[in-house]
Amino acid sequence: MYEKEKQELIETARKMENYSLVKMSGGNVSLRMPNDLVLVTPSAMSYDTMVIDDIVVVDLKGNIVEGKRRPTSDLKAILYILNNMPSVNAVIHTHQPNATAFSLIEDKLPVISTTMVDEVKGAVNVAPFTISSDEGMGIQTVKYAGDALCVILKNHGIMAYGKSLEQALSAAVYLEETCDIYLKAVSTGKKIVELTKEQIEAEDKPRGNYGQ
Repeated sequence: MYEKEKQELIETARKMENYSLVKMSGGNVSLRMPNDLVLVTPSAMSYDTMVIDDIVVVDLKGNIVEGKRRPTSDLKAILYILNNMPSVNAVIHTHQPNATAFSLIEDKLPVISTTMVDEVKGAVNVAPFTISSDEGMGIQTVKYAGDALCVILKNHGIMAYGKSLEQALSAAVYLEETCDIYLKAVSTGKKIVELTKEQIEAEDKPRGNYGQ
């Protein structure tokens, strides 16, 4: 079932690697489907060789509905997010280096770029450390989500989410870019210039001339 969406899951996972958000089999991708079903990537498998039959279908309680592989070990965290954030359909977990480095020195990424407004949707909180494969990753994500489409997990990585795989991936990519900008700027020792409330509101207004 859902062969088209399973292929999209694999393509999203490969894009994560192409954008240097993960390496090898790190991270995971998941997508909510109708009838309270969820597509998830399998545990510890290379995205390069992953095929449609490797994707696992589970229900919102974690029961396997279709698939012979073991689902990602972060399944409990993913399902906690989906069960507690009804507007979210896609969840991406990565170990992206700039965001992880940011988590070592700060507790919140302020809005410092237009892409944070457009793609990340706001300032991003750093949640307390949680070990891999723990439901706490999901609990902390829901708790620290705020208005943004990402939460940074201290000493760990990030959770990105959205209405679609494209939106979640875009949020993760632009979060990584913004963390890179921040780390470069802070290394100068100069004051970080944040966007003002008025600038954020102006950037967030529909302009009607972007996109196809």
